[in-house]
Amino acid sequence: RQGENDMSREQLTFVVFVIHQLAEAWGQSPMQVYESLVGKHILDEYVIRHYDTLHSLGREYLIDDITSFMKECAG
Repeated sequence: RQGENDMSREQLTFVVFVIHQLAEAWGQSPMQVYESLVGKHILDEYVIRHYDTLHSLGREYLIDDITSFMKECAG
């Protein structure tokens, strides 16, 4: 039985993809990116919550979008 907060296989695959793409773009390890996204609640509150929209975006737009969102949260 899947709970309300459980991710589907597709969402999990997408999250892994996003983390690795951001790690490459930011010059960080995937673990550093993961910790940054979790620490600022971006993984749950943005990436997973808006999966339906985000997974249809192109790689470059996705990286730019999440990077911009991360900067807004930092400032």
